Amino acid sequence: MFKGIYLQEKPHAWRGRKKIRLAASAAAILLAASSSAFSQGVSQRPIGGEEAPLTAATAPTTPLSLARAIELALAGNPEVAAATRQLEATEGQVLQGRARPNPELAYSLEDTRSKTRTQSWQLNLPVELGGKRAARTKAAEKSREQAQAQLAELQATVRANVAAAYFDVLTAQERLVLARDSAALAKSSTDTVSKRVAAGKVSPVEESKARVAEAGVRVELAQAASEQRNALSRLFALLGRIDAPYTVLEGKAENLPSVPSLADLQPLISSAPGVVLARIEVDRRKALTALEQSKRVPDVTVSVGMQRSNETQRNVLLFGVSVPLPVFDRNQGNLLEALKLEDKARDELQAASVRLHSEVAQARERLATIAAEIQSLQQDVLPGAKSAYDAATIGFENGKFNFLEVLDAQRTYFTAKSQYLKALGEAHRAAADVDRLLGGPHDSRLTAPQN
Repeated sequence: MFKGIYLQEKPHAWRGRKKIRLAASAAAILLAASSSAFSQGVSQRPIGGEEAPLTAATAPTTPLSLARAIELALAGNPEVAAATRQLEATEGQVLQGRARPNPELAYSLEDTRSKTRTQSWQLNLPVELGGKRAARTKAAEKSREQAQAQLAELQATVRANVAAAYFDVLTAQERLVLARDSAALAKSSTDTVSKRVAAGKVSPVEESKARVAEAGVRVELAQAASEQRNALSRLFALLGRIDAPYTVLEGKAENLPSVPSLADLQPLISSAPGVVLARIEVDRRKALTALEQSKRVPDVTVSVGMQRSNETQRNVLLFGVSVPLPVFDRNQGNLLEALKLEDKARDELQAASVRLHSEVAQARERLATIAAEIQSLQQDVLPGAKSAYDAATIGFENGKFNFLEVLDAQRTYFTAKSQYLKALGEAHRAAADVDRLLGGPHDSRLTAPQN
């Protein structure tokens, strides 16, 4: 059709130029409509689209919120389940620590002849001295507190990892939409250039450049689809699932976390899981030192029993006390080890506090830097690149620019958009690092509506 119009350009110059302008205007409208798709973002598009896994066909249509994803992860994550079992196991240590030593029943026989035989029955009762039972129970309770702190630290890590993976999926979804729109624009541009080549308006070299650019965009589209599927797989692995039970995520990648001030974060470090765990370790080591100190006091064994002599036909009451003499072994080696490990725990607490201050400050600074980068991209880079791309497209349709200039403008715009999406992902990961270090969300992303 277009070839017929272009072939009639010479005998009907005015009509041919009018029809060419109408075709170019239609192509420009098509390009503008396609380019507006990714500028508006994504609201509730199913994850993966046609690239979604086969199981998504039977998945529930209820959107998955970030709070729900964290709830599912804490309930189904294997590592959290294992840490919970470890906490339950420490109850056995507490129960065993409270137990008293068992009494001992002894029997002895002297002489096997019936007339001169002597038999003895004796009950030996160990009596712990030096506060061993109380020290042992306290050490077991500190081990239980340590398991609780380890579970809390793991849960904070899982929450942060799920939040990062959740927004990685949203960012990958946005990147996939961008790649699709880029492919559509590249296809439309190639068709337009082909028509202009057929009309003899541009060199065939321009068509070759357009087809090469379109092939490169299709490669980027395949990479974006693969990245989106991988991000989805990582998210559901954190939920303890191997399938995709949800096909839609709530919210948008543009829902940025707040940037807290360092002064607001510093007081939270003392209650951070890493510091709490190190502090409990110091207390546990103190309890173990007290336990080893109590072992320096020897225990007493009280014995009571009865002896029966066949020769005299008399029963004799037996009573005795046994006390070890701490001459050689005064538990000095175990006590020295406990004291040194207690000092080591104090040093580790100090190191954990210093390290956490540094890591929180670095994560917060990274979040602030990325937030500033995102603001610059939103306000300056993206609008400028979009304006240049639109102007180059319109100029090309009007014959004022060559296709190479359109490709450069398109590449600049899509590069800026990709950089923007990458910065969004980095911002969410930096916020997740802050949450992981402090043991909880510092912003309202879990409770705020995901618009």
